[in-house]
Amino acid sequence: MNRDGRLGVGIVGAGRVGPVIGAALAGAGHAITAITSGSDDDRVAGVLPEVPVLDAPEVLRRSELVVLALPHDELAGFVAGMAELGAWQPGQLVLHTDPAYGSGVLEPAQRLGAIALAVHPAISFTGTSIDLRQLQASFAAVTAAAPVLPIAQALAVELGCEPVVVAEADRPVYAEAIATASEFSKAIIGQSTTLLRGIGVDNPGGFLSALVQSTVERALREASDPPVI
Repeated sequence: MNRDGRLGVGIVGAGRVGPVIGAALAGAGHAITAITSGSDDDRVAGVLPEVPVLDAPEVLRRSELVVLALPHDELAGFVAGMAELGAWQPGQLVLHTDPAYGSGVLEPAQRLGAIALAVHPAISFTGTSIDLRQLQASFAAVTAAAPVLPIAQALAVELGCEPVVVAEADRPVYAEAIATASEFSKAIIGQSTTLLRGIGVDNPGGFLSALVQSTVERALREASDPPVI
């Protein structure tokens, strides 16, 4: 880390999550060193303009903090593969954004001296600058070994999130909760809009917008502050 607290940040994963995390950290004063290529480099360039697109080993070589925003099924293999190449560096911060894993999945990097952090912002990413506003009103699940937990919490705050500590053993249950909330909501809205469209209602998504938002907000208020019976 530089003496002023700024980090050189590399992003591995150019889907919806990685570029936004990079943009949020850049907004907090860190320098984005590079990002790996993805399926939509033009969209990534819109979120992270002028950031070099490099292969993964070079991203790791250039970075003090590496953000891994990879699909769940690819994360463990990538970490182990980079360890076999000797690409992880002593003292390097390695942060992944997968809800289901704690910091244990980064153990191959830890063996080479890297510092393992798990930070999952609890929002539905679009991959655009809209997400930066959503991060400012969100929470993030953080998991790390006790000595370095404050680093994970500080990075969550720099993303704009309020950090909530989730134990390593509890990450699978946390991931199930996140998946249930997001997938069930999408399924119910899809079913409702299909029914409305079937009876000739134009723009069923717009028709349901106020109803769904007010219902969800009410349910969240009741879950956060249960009424006294």
